[in-house]
Amino acid sequence: MTTGVLIVDDDELIRIGLRAILDAQPDLCVLAEAADGAEVPPLVARHRPDVVLMDVRMPGIDGIQATRHLLATSADPPRVLVVTTFANDEYVYEALRAGASGFLLKRARPPEVVEAVRVVAAGESLLFPAAIRQLVGAYGPAGGDRLRAARLTEREAEVLRLMTTGRSNPEIAAHLVVGVETVKTHVGNVLAKLGARDRTQAVIAAYESGFVSPSG
Repeated sequence: MTTGVLIVDDDELIRIGLRAILDAQPDLCVLAEAADGAEVPPLVARHRPDVVLMDVRMPGIDGIQATRHLLATSADPPRVLVVTTFANDEYVYEALRAGASGFLLKRARPPEVVEAVRVVAAGESLLFPAAIRQLVGAYGPAGGDRLRAARLTEREAEVLRLMTTGRSNPEIAAHLVVGVETVKTHVGNVLAKLGARDRTQAVIAAYESGFVSPSG
C-alpha cells in the first residue's frame, strides 16, 4: 500500500525538498502541497492523505490552528507530523497537544524524514520520546486527572508506562512476555479510556497527570 502525503509549508524550497525525498520511495506519494494552513481542509477532503507534514510556524493559519481545526472537523482525519526548525519549541508542544502525532526537524536527513512518515502512518511507535518528555517538562501543565478518571487496569498502566519510553508493540510484548495482539488490545483500551487519538496523546496525558515524571 502507498502512503499518501500532504506537505504544508510556506517555504517553497522546503516543500520541493520534502517532495523529492518522499516521492523517491516506492511506498510514499506526495498528493498535494499547501503554503498556508487555511488550504489544508479542502486539500484533505479532495486528496484524503494518510499523513500531513505540517509546518508549525506559518504567517497565515499556523500549524497549531490548522491541526486543531483538521482533527475537529474531519470524520477520518489523517495523522499530522509537525515540521519544525527547533525541537524545544512551545509551538511544537502545543501542536502535539492539538493532536499532532509527532514532529520532524527541518534539518533531518532524508532517511529520517522517510522513517518518520512511515512511523506516523503506522501509528505504532512514538517519535522522539526523550524530546517529547523535555517538551512536557518545559511547557506542560501539571496535575491533570485524566489518568485517575480513566481507571486503567494494572496491566494497562504498565503498558502505558512502556509506551512513554517509545517502545513499539512488539517491544512491549517482548518485555511483558505476551503476544503482540494482546499488547494491541491493551494499547487500544488505554487510548479509548484516555480519549486519546494515538500514542503521542496518551503519553502527553501520562506526563501531565503525573503518572510518569518528565524528569525521569
